Amino acid sequence: MQEILTALTDPTRRAALALLWRGGEHCVCELMARLGTSQSRMSRHMKVLREAGLVLDRRDAQWVRYRRNPELAPELAAVIDAVLAAERKSERKVA
Repeated sequence: MQEILTALTDPTRRAALALLWRGGEHCVCELMARLGTSQSRMSRHMKVLREAGLVLDRRDAQWVRYRRNPELAPELAAVIDAVLAAERKSERKVA
């Protein structure tokens, strides 16, 4: 649980997770373009999410594609859902 909570502390990782949580696969190039970060930084963020078991990866030529881990325990998925919902609600209040 600590590894998951630590993975969720960074805003860039939460933003990447939000994109992946909607479904589908995204390569690092797509994530870095959407989130305005460098390739090396995005790759490091994705490594943290992967090591926490939140996302899965697969190699696609020179890129690595990431997707939500479909085997994540339901109670952990509920934690992620709650964190992402709170993030969206917080963003709406600021805007």
